[in-house]
Amino acid sequence: AAEPQASGGPRPPVCLLVLGMAGSGKTTFVQRLTGHLHSKGSPPYVINLDPAVHEVPFPANIDIRDTVKYKEVMKQYGLGPNGGIVTSLNLFATRFDQVMKFIEKAQNMSKYVLIDTPGQIEVFTWSASGTIITEALASSFPTIVIYVMDTSRSTNPVTFMSNMLYACSILYKTKLPFIVVMNKTDIIDHSFAVEWMQDFEAFQDALNQETTYVSNLTRSMSLVLDEFYSSLRVVGVSAVLGTGLDELFVQVTSAAEEYEREYRPEYERLKKSLASAQSQQQKEQLERLQKDMGSVALDTGTAKDSLSPVLDPSQLILTRGTLDEEDEEAESDTDDIDHRVTEESREEPAFQNFMQESMAQYWKRNNQ
Repeated sequence: AAEPQASGGPRPPVCLLVLGMAGSGKTTFVQRLTGHLHSKGSPPYVINLDPAVHEVPFPANIDIRDTVKYKEVMKQYGLGPNGGIVTSLNLFATRFDQVMKFIEKAQNMSKYVLIDTPGQIEVFTWSASGTIITEALASSFPTIVIYVMDTSRSTNPVTFMSNMLYACSILYKTKLPFIVVMNKTDIIDHSFAVEWMQDFEAFQDALNQETTYVSNLTRSMSLVLDEFYSSLRVVGVSAVLGTGLDELFVQVTSAAEEYEREYRPEYERLKKSLASAQSQQQKEQLERLQKDMGSVALDTGTAKDSLSPVLDPSQLILTRGTLDEEDEEAESDTDDIDHRVTEESREEPAFQNFMQESMAQYWKRNNQ
């Protein structure tokens, strides 16, 4: 599992982001996974991100349907089903920082966070909200992408290659540890798919039976995906029978270690880079402020003989609202004064002086 944090605090939960084509058995897989973890005495924290689902067959700690009403979104914005899902996810993503806080609070009770995504896989994978949610999770917790694949529909080599290309695109899009779960092994064993991935000749033999032009494209693509196959974690699972889950968690443990070893340092580097850029931007803004303030002649009046030094703008910003106790006590006797009236009485003559000076300069320019 994931390594403990350096601070010695609680071990962060491992987030399993479950993606899959419509009909691949993704939601049933999450249901089986939830039941399996409960039986092991390790109840997961479950999040449903599918706003269009009628019923959720597992106990969800956070359900997008409680926050966003999918049909109301469609009606209000005049959208179709897919547009409604995208907009619902976008609205939910604006409040995902609150979800992160809930996950942090639950990390003492749950070792795993299961996230079920919409059946329209492209809606989550390629949308801005999907990227926001994925990166928010990955920046704080060990996050693993689980791609659920319908094994029974992948016996055709062209269909199999289409699934693998989509899996490859998700891997490069998310840049996170990746596990392919070949679901529905109760219908057909996934050994043929593993053989195709490991033995190039076996896949070519299967392709030779195809006579369509797509088979030539698939033959070329199979050469490209060799490197992808070499480091890919593949597990055969039956969501209906519950077989293969122990092997899945062996791969999850390996993937979580990979995250800590390779992905977390990269995210930490990106965090530092972002913080450095923000700090530099603030510094430049402060320098511009100091330059602007320096060009203004300040009328100190009777304060010229005062021993108190004149503060520059940065000191004014940093010390504002942090008075010493003695100053606070000295000012406590003036609580009965209406400060609003006092400020207004000071502002009025100052404004009048400003207007008089402006008018004098105006007439002087015109007379010249």
